[in-house]
Amino acid sequence: MNAQLLGGDKNTGFTASQIYYLTHRILKLTSHLESHSEDYSSRRGLHKLLGRRKRLLIYLSAENTALYAQILKNLGIRGLKGRQGLSRSLLF
Repeated sequence: MNAQLLGGDKNTGFTASQIYYLTHRILKLTSHLESHSEDYSSRRGLHKLLGRRKRLLIYLSAENTALYAQILKNLGIRGLKGRQGLSRSLLF
């Protein structure tokens, strides 16, 4: 799925690949927290990862809406509230 999502590109600096890897780290931490509910340092790390992924999704939605929609569909994550098709000039 990674190669399909990224179009065969293994560039880890690519926004789509960063979102992909962050999503998988988030899933691992979520499953860890299901069995260790009082692990507050891991919970803090999860919130930091969620914030980083959200910022990358905001950037991608402004730069490339087609790739943004494809990533949301492939990874099965929800889109950002109120950010459907906003142009870059309105965001920055």
